[in-house]
Amino acid sequence: MSMKIYTKTGDKGTTSLIGGTKVLKSHERIEAYGTVDELNSYIGLCRDLVEQQEIKDVLKEIQDRLFTIGSSLACDPDKETKMKIPDLKEQDILFLEEQMDKMDESLLPLQYFILPGGHPTVSHIHIARCVCRRTERLIVMLISSSEEHDGSIIKYINRLSDYLFVLSRYVSSSLHAEEIPWKPRIN
Repeated sequence: MSMKIYTKTGDKGTTSLIGGTKVLKSHERIEAYGTVDELNSYIGLCRDLVEQQEIKDVLKEIQDRLFTIGSSLACDPDKETKMKIPDLKEQDILFLEEQMDKMDESLLPLQYFILPGGHPTVSHIHIARCVCRRTERLIVMLISSSEEHDGSIIKYINRLSDYLFVLSRYVSSSLHAEEIPWKPRIN
């Protein structure tokens, strides 16, 4: 017999953190890991849109790290959990930096601000970058309200938004799409 996906336990607007603590679905911790999930879904869309297998593989790795981050954020920080939660490691952050450096080698130096657009795939990567920045803001708000954190989650999300920006430029270049410079109106 299969389990049903609906449990009806959230019908009153609450949910449980890993560790059993019930909180409102509007709690800042739920908002933070829910936005990580949104980012993960958007990166899945970007993975479906890009053509290069190497980029698809990197984006899948990023999705896995986002599940790690989401599970960490879903834990009650005041309770010991029986569940083994995967760790985010410094090598995960270095991986993003290495990927950016590799893509940067083939890009012209950035000389102006770029307007998002030029190709639907590039636009979706920019939206993922914006969701990533929102994720970062929510995590910073959550962590600043608690006393302890190791900082690796914020570092990873910050690096990920940088990665997504470089990826947008790289994909734009590989698609021979126009990078649209921002030309400020000064009068």
